[in-house]
Amino acid sequence: MKGTIIELIQVLDDETLKQPEQAEERRHEIEEVIKHRVDYEEMARRVLGAPWSKLSHRDQHEFVNLFVQLLRDTFVGRLTEHSDEQVVFLGELREDPFAEVKAQMKGRKIDTPVDFWLIHRAYEWRVYDVVIDGASIVSNYRSQFTSIIRDVSYVGLVKKMKQKAIAVKVFEKSPAP
Repeated sequence: MKGTIIELIQVLDDETLKQPEQAEERRHEIEEVIKHRVDYEEMARRVLGAPWSKLSHRDQHEFVNLFVQLLRDTFVGRLTEHSDEQVVFLGELREDPFAEVKAQMKGRKIDTPVDFWLIHRAYEWRVYDVVIDGASIVSNYRSQFTSIIRDVSYVGLVKKMKQKAIAVKVFEKSPAP
């Protein structure tokens, strides 16, 4: 985990990649670092909860892809906001096949606790949840998705996720004002 954070900070601190015309390349570099350490399927399964087991393999795959896009669009921008912060590792707790890595982001004005929840699969540790200042990404999305499914159905949730993905892509390709 520590190596991944160090690699991510190197990308965020790269002055060349901070240039506006390098925004897409910077996003790609961030994604490349993260994708090797996150178990997106496990995260998506936990976010969706009970409806996951009722989906076909094809629908599960579609949901994972849409969820990855949503995460990417939400968090890559937020990572950029924290590029000048230092990450301090406080320790880890293991109870196979799970682990928790405790860290703290040291900012200029405030320190923020960050816990990474990992699962051991295929001889490697992969993140399936991140808890930032006490707020779990999985719990937050699960609460939102449960509400949407209750109000408009699983199909309605997927439709909303697709619309959001399209809106972000259009925004990314629009010229700056």
